[in-house]
Amino acid sequence: MKLNFVTLFNSNYLSRGLVMYQSLQKHCPNSHLYVVAFDDITYNYFHRFPQKNLTAISLEQFEDEKLLSIKYSRSGGEYCWTCTASTVLYAINTFKLDHCVYVDADMRFYSNPQVLFDEWGAKSVLITEHRYTSEYDQSLISGNYCVQFVGFKNDKEGMKAVNYWRESCIEWCYARAEDGKFGDQKYLDDWTTRFKNVHVLEHLGGGLAPWNIQQYEFHLSGDKITGKELKSGNEFEAVFFHFHGLKIYKNNISLLTGDTYEMTTDTFGLFYKPYLHALAIVSEKVHEHTGYVFNSNGASENSPDKPFNFLSLLRWYFYDIRQGLKNLDGKKTLNRIKHHHYINING
Repeated sequence: MKLNFVTLFNSNYLSRGLVMYQSLQKHCPNSHLYVVAFDDITYNYFHRFPQKNLTAISLEQFEDEKLLSIKYSRSGGEYCWTCTASTVLYAINTFKLDHCVYVDADMRFYSNPQVLFDEWGAKSVLITEHRYTSEYDQSLISGNYCVQFVGFKNDKEGMKAVNYWRESCIEWCYARAEDGKFGDQKYLDDWTTRFKNVHVLEHLGGGLAPWNIQQYEFHLSGDKITGKELKSGNEFEAVFFHFHGLKIYKNNISLLTGDTYEMTTDTFGLFYKPYLHALAIVSEKVHEHTGYVFNSNGASENSPDKPFNFLSLLRWYFYDIRQGLKNLDGKKTLNRIKHHHYINING
């Protein structure tokens, strides 16, 4: 069975989208990715350089009257969120699909997602929890479920859910918490009771992200990444990682994720470092193809901060001491380091 996926991105995310696509093709060659190209640069790139098992869709093809009626009342990011459900509906209806899964462009696959489809089984809808580490729990604001891997079958309940989601997002979809809503995401909170045949993904390898990696340790098993849940000792194979919040700057520095989250050494070495390397290779190829007329990593400015070094350690330590002698033990400074995620891309 061919596995159908849909995503959306513009030229600022082109390298991310291509890395996601390449990883999907590597681990799941029987997949097809539908890309709603959110600018002409992206659509023209795929038109000029066609990819196997990838169909590019222009905004002119995708947008309808309802979407266009609210487009300019929302920011660019909010409009992308507004369109998420519509991309699934468009793909199912236009290409006569029996199912389709929305995936974020800033993900990378590490093994075949068929195992997630097998778990989904005969249910109509598939959603994935954030699985927040307790100290980072934002579910009251951002929702229990993450819009990163959301699947729908072309059946009564699946279509009922995706149409409800689309209409809800057209009515309200903003980057703020309001009346129990937040973007396109908080709508999913009641789906297990609002709709029938909804499955919540259980596989821990589906949905790895900066807000939950502290619960696991990882190691390489041949060419696969194996995780172990620290609480239970249960092992699992990594299926996909969501690189939410990763930014690349013009001065060759990357912010891996926000300073809210603590990152482990194995997570950096097994996920982030290879991902940045893959982005560098893909972006260089894109820039060669297009004559360096735009930055496919979305780098438009220099980084607001620099990577950690010995001088910054001293600076932070003495600053913390000035705030209070209780900081002489250096614990506050060490905590700063754990949450400082700027790195040299070529370092």
